Amino acid sequence: MATYNKRGYKAPKPEVEKEAVEVEQQPVEETFDGNSTTANVFNSLDAGASKTEEWVEKNQKTIYVVLAALIVVVVGYLVVDRVMITPKEEEAANEMYQAEQYLDQALTAEKSKDSLFNLALNGGEGKFGFLKIIEEYDGTDAANLAHYFAGTAYLNTGKYKEAVEQLEKFDAKDDGLKASAIGAKGDAYVQLGGNANLEQGLKFYVDAAHVSDNDVFTPRFLFKAAQVSEALNKKADALKYYTEIKDKYSASQEGMLIDAYIAKVE
Repeated sequence: MATYNKRGYKAPKPEVEKEAVEVEQQPVEETFDGNSTTANVFNSLDAGASKTEEWVEKNQKTIYVVLAALIVVVVGYLVVDRVMITPKEEEAANEMYQAEQYLDQALTAEKSKDSLFNLALNGGEGKFGFLKIIEEYDGTDAANLAHYFAGTAYLNTGKYKEAVEQLEKFDAKDDGLKASAIGAKGDAYVQLGGNANLEQGLKFYVDAAHVSDNDVFTPRFLFKAAQVSEALNKKADALKYYTEIKDKYSASQEGMLIDAYIAKVE
């Protein structure tokens, strides 16, 4: 009789083969001998923690002393700031208001400029001038700014060495004021005259121009640098500064007639 397999029918495996398969599928039990990597890590951490605790217990007194000292310093600073520094800053700023008014009037006045600059420097109407503020409120922001204002007053009254001395002591935090102060030192040296002073003035103008990329200060001091370069017969340098104004700051006041200046030195 003919034999055939029904669809999906599988012949049963021999018993021996079935047993072998069952043996292979049995899970392998892991053994632990107490030396696994994880256990070693935790043991190390425990040991480290114990040493830290021992060190803290041993140096507890020193730790408390250091913490107490830090607290005293912080609290002391806050007290000094509230009781001494902040009131001194406010007092200096209030005191300087009148001197600033004199300076503003002097810079815009058509007559009696020198007397107004003198009042700004030395005071009037019972108020301190910039020089006294520098002396009485040394270390304050107002005293620092007073150096800049005093330098400006000296520059406008022809006392160029005194102007440089005050401007050197000014610590500018704003790029605009920094450029202005450096440029003012350039003005003072140029006014002193002589090639050595012109060279120094030129250096300050270039430095002032490159404090930051500013559409007002940069072209102003580049132009001054070009003018002094011409006076020193450095036409190539003058052309470089004029060209930089034309290329980058043509919309500035200095850039309006810059082509004429370029033509003059080419």
